[in-house]
Amino acid sequence: MWDVVLDALFDTLKLMPFLFVLYILIELLEHETSVGKPRKALTGRWAPLVGAAFGILPMCGFSVMASKLYRHRHVTLGTLVAVLLATSDEALIVLLLSSLPWRPKLLAVGVVIVVKLVLGTVCGYLCDLFGKKRLAPLPEGHVHGAPAHAHGAETARAEEHFHAHAHEEEEYAHETGDCDCAELSPCEHRNESKFMIYFVSPFVHMMQVAAFVFLVNLAFGALFFLLGKENVIAFLRGSGYWFQPLLCVLIGVIPNCAASVVLAETFVLGGIGYGGLLAGLLAGAGLGYIALCEKGMLRRGLCILGGIALFSAAAGYAICALTLLI
Repeated sequence: MWDVVLDALFDTLKLMPFLFVLYILIELLEHETSVGKPRKALTGRWAPLVGAAFGILPMCGFSVMASKLYRHRHVTLGTLVAVLLATSDEALIVLLLSSLPWRPKLLAVGVVIVVKLVLGTVCGYLCDLFGKKRLAPLPEGHVHGAPAHAHGAETARAEEHFHAHAHEEEEYAHETGDCDCAELSPCEHRNESKFMIYFVSPFVHMMQVAAFVFLVNLAFGALFFLLGKENVIAFLRGSGYWFQPLLCVLIGVIPNCAASVVLAETFVLGGIGYGGLLAGLLAGAGLGYIALCEKGMLRRGLCILGGIALFSAAAGYAICALTLLI
């Protein structure tokens, strides 16, 4: 059982530098008058593609960063979805270090990377296309209600539009139960020193999230320990070809790095095919779901998680059908 505690602690420690850098970035985006250029890069035409490319990297920190940036409205829904779909946690490492012959090994890794990159990018652009009006980013060049490059009548109109937009967002958040006043307030740290804003506040936020992540890691690590990883692998192996994608999705959405490891190891042992593996890895976003479904965003986060799970299951069944034809 101590191994479970140590694994949960180690996974949390790996995430903490990402969280600290992330909260510093968020404070810079929300306070610096030069925020327009970084914001444009995060919400521009290449954002879903870049998000999917970063999600491919075997690090769960990118899914957490994307979820947090989305909560603070610095990335669009499409970019978030692209990162979550592309994230594989430690699955690629398990596949690369497996005992498979090098040709099947490279084929498996290549298929996972290509499918997740393509589907993540395409779904990201589709989400931005159909959800553009509702998820439009805050006006560029504005920080805490102060426009960076506007003068005279343009300044007044821009500031009025900014405050109207902020009030509409807050009203919508209250109505839907997605309100997180600590994150929605645009003037949260106006009178604080730079040290408090750019170091103390990010550090406090990092520790709060890290504590929550540690508890979740501990809970799901204990669950896998009690069930037995071998038993989970044996269950997946005996689930039947057409049940694999659905069951793998249920394993994949568990917000823990162990889920991707179990899926990859079961694939290496021949227990699941490409359809099940990709369904589970598409649905799996590691600890990103934890950051997305925190207080104030639980309802919207669960909707995003449910949508990704349904899409992943459909993609898994499509890949199963394709492998039968091939």
